Parts: sequence; C-alpha cells; structure tokens
Amino acid sequence: MPKAVFRLIAVAVATAAALTAVPAATAAEAAPTTTTAASTDSSTSSAADPFYRYDGTEPLSSFAPGAVLKTRTLDYHLVGIPTPLKAIQLLYRSTDAQGRPAANVTTVVRSLTGDGSKAVSYQSFYDSLNPEDGPSRAIAGDLTLGGVIPNAEAVFMAPLLLKGYSLVIPDTQGQSADFAAGPEYGTNTLDSIRAATRSAETGLGDNTRFGLIGYSGGAIATNWAAALAPSYAPEVNRKLVGFTEGGLLVAPAHNLRYVGGSLLWSGVIPMAIIGVARSYDLDVKPYLNSYGLQVYTELQHGSILDALGHYPGLTWQKMAKPEYADYTTVPELVTAMNRINLGSAATPTIPGYIAQGNAGYLEGTFSNLPGIGTGDGVMIAGDVRALANQYCATGNTAIKYRQYNLLSHNGAPVFWAPTAIDWLDDRFDGLTAPSDCGDIPAGNSLAPEKYTPAS
Repeated sequence: MPKAVFRLIAVAVATAAALTAVPAATAAEAAPTTTTAASTDSSTSSAADPFYRYDGTEPLSSFAPGAVLKTRTLDYHLVGIPTPLKAIQLLYRSTDAQGRPAANVTTVVRSLTGDGSKAVSYQSFYDSLNPEDGPSRAIAGDLTLGGVIPNAEAVFMAPLLLKGYSLVIPDTQGQSADFAAGPEYGTNTLDSIRAATRSAETGLGDNTRFGLIGYSGGAIATNWAAALAPSYAPEVNRKLVGFTEGGLLVAPAHNLRYVGGSLLWSGVIPMAIIGVARSYDLDVKPYLNSYGLQVYTELQHGSILDALGHYPGLTWQKMAKPEYADYTTVPELVTAMNRINLGSAATPTIPGYIAQGNAGYLEGTFSNLPGIGTGDGVMIAGDVRALANQYCATGNTAIKYRQYNLLSHNGAPVFWAPTAIDWLDDRFDGLTAPSDCGDIPAGNSLAPEKYTPAS
C-alpha cells in the first residue's frame, strides 16, 4: 500500500478520534428525531444495499429534480469507526450527463451549534470509477481503498461543522461513478441541495443559505454547479453565497496532453477516458491497441489510488492504434471532451475564489507544451487563469484568484483550505467579495477541440 494511503488513514483515524470525543448528548441534539428509514449497520453501504436503488412504482421521470425518494439516518463513520454524529442520507432524483433522469445519494450532517440557516455543500475529491468509493458509502461505514479519501476529507469538514455550518455531501459522480463528467457532477450537486432543503429531517429549508467548496475532483463539481445553477436550478442559485475551489480541471483535452508521460499522474488518462465514455455511452475500444485495452480493462472499477504512480510514462499514444495516435482523430472523444470543457459553460453569477498550484515538477510532471504550459502536476495553471479571466470579462467581477507557484496538487490544499473557509465566512457575513479582476495573468485558449479525420 502506498505511503500516501497510510497517511490518509492516519488523518482519518485521528479525525475520527476527535469527533468521537464530542459529547454524545451534543451530537444527539443535532440529530433528527424522525426518519423514513433508519440504519446503524456499517454493512448497509454494500453493493447490495437497496437504499441506493429507486424501486418505486412511479417512473423516475415523474419526479422533479431534487425530489426525495428515500431517507435514512445512521451514525457518521470514519474508516469504519462510528462517531456520535448522525448523518441523514437521501436518495433523490437528479439528471445525468445526457439529461436523463437518475437517482443519486447525498449525506447531510447537521451542525452541532448552528440553527440550519447556513450550510456548506462539500464536494469530495474521491475520484473513482467504483461507486463503492463514494462518500455516502464511507460515511455509512463501508471501507474500501478508494473510500479512504472521503474518510480523510473529514479533516476539511470538521472545522465547518464547528463553525455552525451544516454539511451537505453529495456523491457527485453519480451511481455509475462517471469520473470527469463535469456537467453530471454539477447537476448531482445542485439536486443534492434541493433534496436537502426538501427533507424535514435535515433541518434545512427555503431560508438556508449555501456555500460551495471543493478541491480537485470536488472543484469540478463545485465549478460546474456554480456555472449551471442560474439555468438548471435558479431557486438554488438564489440561495448560494459563493463558490471556492482549488486544483480545477477546466479543459480536459489539455490535461490529457499535460500529464502524458508523467511519473505520477499519467494514470488519470485512462481513468478520464473510461469515465467520459461511460457517462456519454461511448465505445472507444475500437481505437485502442492491445496495451490500451489491457489498461482500459484494469481500471474499469479503479480509484485514483489505483492509477497514481501505477502507469509512469503512459500517454494516449501508447494506448491507441497508430492511426489514432492523435486523439482528435476520434470523433466521439472530441465531442465528449468539448462537452466537459468549462470554458464553454456559462459564467457563474455568484462570487468565486479559485486557487491553483503550479509546481507540478514536484510530483513528476515536467510538461510545458505550447498553449498548455505548466500546472500542479495534473491541473493546468494557464487554463484556470483563463477561466478566471473569462468570468471577469463576462460580467462576474467578484472573482478572487490565487496561484501557488511553489506548490503542487497535493500540497496546495493545505494552504488553500483555511483561506477558503475564511472567504466563505465573509460571504455568509455579507461582506463585499474581493476581486482580482484586472490583475490575473493571461491564460490559455479554452476554445473547443477540432476533429481531425484520420489519414
């Protein structure tokens, strides 16, 4: 097991111990008094768990997005250890990447000290192609290798609870774990907020204000939710005080080139291809060579921990048949990559704080390609700057941007997280949002990729 995994487990165990020390009576006060379904069995989040299935008699399409389909209350677990905190889990109706009705799960943790008037939607960076690694399953007590990540994220969530915020923690990638499918991350997040305010058990309602926060994979969900909210969920958009994120994926086609050949992050290439193909029902296998098919098969249910450092030096070219060495010769991928390009999405109407590392060499990514440049090892600084500048130029001047030139992807959240929470505090307090518009350096072109027929 990699050393990083041991560190994550240690963090999660330490946080579990701290939360377990919270007086049970205090936690009980925050817990809902009634539920439509209850469970404290840590095995409830297994693959056979019926809670995750919509089994009603009415078609799922007959429910509005955000409708609550099932509810249960259970102990909040960290690395399988129950804590006095209670978690309310909701099965709710959402929308997938192709606009089809889908059922998804979110978890609500009521603040120990707050009154339900303010909440933070925390988007996890669990980054997995296995639904069993989602945060709701980890919270329910299931423990998988990929699920170690949402367990360790308690270190980011605990300060928010202590500040009086209730937490809403959606399974952003949906029940088929559509890794990298940004629009679906966004709808799952927005419908999670809708569901949380429609359930009597959560203590949240029409007057609850929300902040959005997420790093890496959680940043994908956070930004897509902010971008889609005005059109997809305008009533949610009116409740949002702002979004803050770090380590953001903007134009995925650029990232496939940036991490190609890297030592640590190259395994995200097949992960992203699998996730995008899954979300849009694409068959990319005809374009892969024998080695590409092997990797594609190996990672079908892999997590980010199965990919990091496992495929050093991997590139798309090493996976593709010779005639498809340039991925722009694969029309399905070009179309899908353009659909998940944040540069083509709408501008959020709420304040934003965006942070990005730029010392990718610390994690074995030495790429500096023309038009792409450098990044944090997996995410590209020039793309993030371009998006921030685009927001400033299209009407949202309440954008704060910070670039950490001496920090990589795994180092940046240590510095970003405390400032992000402070920034959210100010938004909830009604203070004017700071702006770096006019001072953000220029970035890359975020224009859509163009299909190039194979010769």
